[in-house]
Order: sequence, then C-alpha cells, then structure tokens
Amino acid sequence: MKNWRIGIDVGGTNTDAVVIDEKLNLVAGVKNPTTDDVMTGIEKAMHRVLAMPGVDKEKIGYAMLGTTHCTNAIVERKRLNKVAVLRIGAPAAVAIPPMADWPEDLKEAMDVKYYLVGGGNEFDGREIAPLDEEKILECAEDMKANGVESVAVIAVYSPVSDKHERRAGELLRSVLPESVSITFSNEIGSVGLLERENASILNAALRDVAKVTAESFVAALEEENIKDAEVYLGQNDGTLMSVEYAKKYPILTIACGPTDSIRGAAFLTNMKEAIVVDIGGTTTDVGVLTNGFPRESMVAVEIGKVRTNFRMPDIISIGLGGDSIVREKENGEVTVGPDSVGFRVTEKALCFGGDTLTATDIVVALGMAEGVGDPGKVSHLPKELLDKAYAKIKESVEEAVDRMKTSAGDVDVILVGGGSILIGDDLEGASHVYKPENFGVANAIGSAIGQVSGQIEKVFSMEHTPRLEAIDIAKNMAKEEAIQAGAQPDSVEIIDVEDVPMAYLGDAVRIRVKAVGDLKLL
Repeated sequence: MKNWRIGIDVGGTNTDAVVIDEKLNLVAGVKNPTTDDVMTGIEKAMHRVLAMPGVDKEKIGYAMLGTTHCTNAIVERKRLNKVAVLRIGAPAAVAIPPMADWPEDLKEAMDVKYYLVGGGNEFDGREIAPLDEEKILECAEDMKANGVESVAVIAVYSPVSDKHERRAGELLRSVLPESVSITFSNEIGSVGLLERENASILNAALRDVAKVTAESFVAALEEENIKDAEVYLGQNDGTLMSVEYAKKYPILTIACGPTDSIRGAAFLTNMKEAIVVDIGGTTTDVGVLTNGFPRESMVAVEIGKVRTNFRMPDIISIGLGGDSIVREKENGEVTVGPDSVGFRVTEKALCFGGDTLTATDIVVALGMAEGVGDPGKVSHLPKELLDKAYAKIKESVEEAVDRMKTSAGDVDVILVGGGSILIGDDLEGASHVYKPENFGVANAIGSAIGQVSGQIEKVFSMEHTPRLEAIDIAKNMAKEEAIQAGAQPDSVEIIDVEDVPMAYLGDAVRIRVKAVGDLKLL
C-alpha cells in the first residue's frame, strides 16, 4: 500500500521536508533555505528529502504542504485576482462602503469593483428587503464587461440565513464565465458584516494564488515520479484540506505554519495541553495547545492591515530567532533582533565565518549548541556580552509565554523549531520545558500527520430552533464540512462545541462547532 507521507512546511528562513512511514515514524527530514519565489525552495527540499537513505518513493501515497504563498501575496500586494464585491443589504447597509479602512495600495492591487443591491436579513432570519434579482443580473453583466476574475458575495446576517447569497450566486453564475470564482461570506467569517466582508474579499483575491500553488506542488511531485499521491494543504487550525477545498477557501492557509508546529509538538510529545514555543530563524511564534489542537483567537485579526473575523490561531509572534542580529549599544545595553540576516545565516554569522553577530553565535559561544558552526570563531566574545545577550533572549521568550497564559501558575512548555537551540531547559513560569527529538522539523511533521477538519459558526434564533436542536444541526454541518475537506466519514468526531447567547439580539445564540477526522485511506 502507498501509505507513506511527505510533509513540507515553508518558513521565513527555512523550508522543511519530512517523510513519514505508515506507522507515523520519521524516515527522513531536511531543512532547505526558503527562496524568494517560495516554490523553488519547496522543490529543492522535496528533492533532498526524497533522495535520503531509507526513503522509498513507491510507498508515498500522501503529500502535505503548509505554505506562505497566500500570506506573501497579501503582504507583497502581488498575484491577486481582480475582485468584484457584491454587498446585499440595501437600504440597511449603505453607510460604510466596502474596504473603507483598507490600505490604498492593497485596494489598487485588486482593482476592486463595488456593487450594492437590495436584500439581506435580520438576526432572526427575517428579510430586510426582497433580493433585487434584476439589479444583480445588471451587476453581473457589468462585472463581465470589466473582466472581473473573482466575486465576493456578502449579505447582511448571511450566517443566519444564506438564501440571498445562494440565489445571488445562481444569478451571477448564469451570466459570468465558469472561470470566474465566487466566494460566499457565510462560508468564511462570522456575524460582523464589515470584518466578514473583508475576509471574503481577501479569499476571493487569493483564488488564483491557491490554484497555482496547488498545481505547482502537484507538478513538483510528478517531477519526482510521485504521480498518484493524495495532495493536501495545511489549514490555520492545525488540520489539512484537500486541493479542491483549498482552491475554494485559500484564506484558510494563512498562518498554517505556526499551527503545523503546534500539531507537530503535540505529536512528538504526546501532550494535549501545553504552551508551544516555535523558534525559527527570524521569528518566534508562541501558541497554546488545547486538547491537542491550537487555541483559536477570540478577537478580530488583521491580515496585511485588513481587519477580519474568520478563524485564526491565537499566536504571539516576536522578532527573535537564530538569525537575529545582536548589537551592543554605547551604554552597554544589548539588543537581539528584531532584524535578522535571514536565510544567509550560514554566510553572515560569526560562527560560520561571517561578519555579523547573531543569536546563534551567542549560544555557540556559550557551549549550548554543540555541532553548530565553529566555536573557535566566537571564542573572543566577552563573557559579559554573552550573558547579557542570552538574558535578553530568555527574557523575550519568558514574556511571550507569560502573555499566553490564562492563569498565574507554571505551565508545561514545548520548544520546537530550528532556533530552539537558543533556549535551555529552564524558563521562568514553566513547570517543565520539553525539547523533543526531531524538534527542528516539528512544523513539517505537523503538516504530514495532520487530520482533516470542518468548522461551522452560525447564529440561530431560539424562537424558531430550540438550543439542543440547533447544536445538533451545527454538529452535522461541521461533520459534513470535514468530509468535504477530505476526511474519512466514519472517523469524523466533534472536538469542540461553543454556544454563546447574543443578548443584544434577543433570543439569538451563536454556535460554533469543530469536527475532525482522519485522512481518507487509499
């Protein structure tokens, strides 16, 4: 059977690749510098890991990729689709236009066309106004004439009733070419209109990026003569999604790197509750492991300076990594980062014969990183400088861990990532510090061993649907989402249910359910 897996995760400094056997044992793992175009680094890492001793390409039946392609596209304002925004909400939702608080350069990169039509619902599902179907058809003709590539459809309170969004989609599809993709906001974000709209627009803008990324990954596998593997992309909740699902919801790949590391940390330690510190080359990401999965953020999250309300991991990122530049000021103060030498660390760091003092040099000089660089090249560094720099590194991590705690007591901490050599086994606020075997490629391992999830967040009116019935409906919807994303139907289980009364909306309750299942077997 072809039941081995190859997992690849793209970081800011390194792209990691691993091969896992049918018993989820690590067969091989490599780190390769991340390249400017991302894909070249993926291809090189893939080629290197597949060429390692013990790897049998014939046994690989699954391929997983955790990538920064979509994040980079937003940050760099490149490769984004030309988007049309169809807001369904007149006369109620006319005061603030879409993208009112977006950076101008991002709006220009997407060349957005905005349309407002009558329709939308109240919180309990009642119509604000009838859907203006004739106007939508007019809008569709204008979109077609303007060469729109992707459409975001947003209706007021569509998480409660998606009827107007669905009907609008049917009308648009009757006019627009099949190549034009349509994003429905009720599938992306939660109740708040503007943040849900923002997330939907970003998702629409990323459709081609996701398509090219997925197809390039498949092509790279075929170049290595792996032609019939099941291919998955990482989601930002620490699980996987099929290629087709990823093409439909590319925004869910954003921030999948830190969550891959958290899932990898859970797998390597068999722990379900801990704080995970992922120290890379450029940044350190700190997240919380809850019931074996990353804790989600409960606040709105900004992506590329755009405020959104779709699910995102609760992560703190600080400018500290193995490549961070260390400086000593005239007053004797020592700083570490946030700037770094990046993937050129093996050229620039002193311990590798370079001319720049980095965090890696500090731990090599202190004898904490055996086998890294040449200790002789940093033996001249003053002990006082080393102690100050290490204290700064340690303090930065301790502060980040403390910020992620929900209580004052000590907690278990898991260190992963190639930069974990920066920290010893004692951290203030940690009851125990774990640094598991293969910690350096935990992110790629997390990508390779991932399960598949489905999540639903909807508002129900208790007047029309009793609470327990509403929860059952949401559970079934979440399970179906997981199956659509690529989960084995009989393995799907509910791992999280949350229902929050919305007092300002009368008898309404917001229900969020998450389901997780194993990959479909070949």
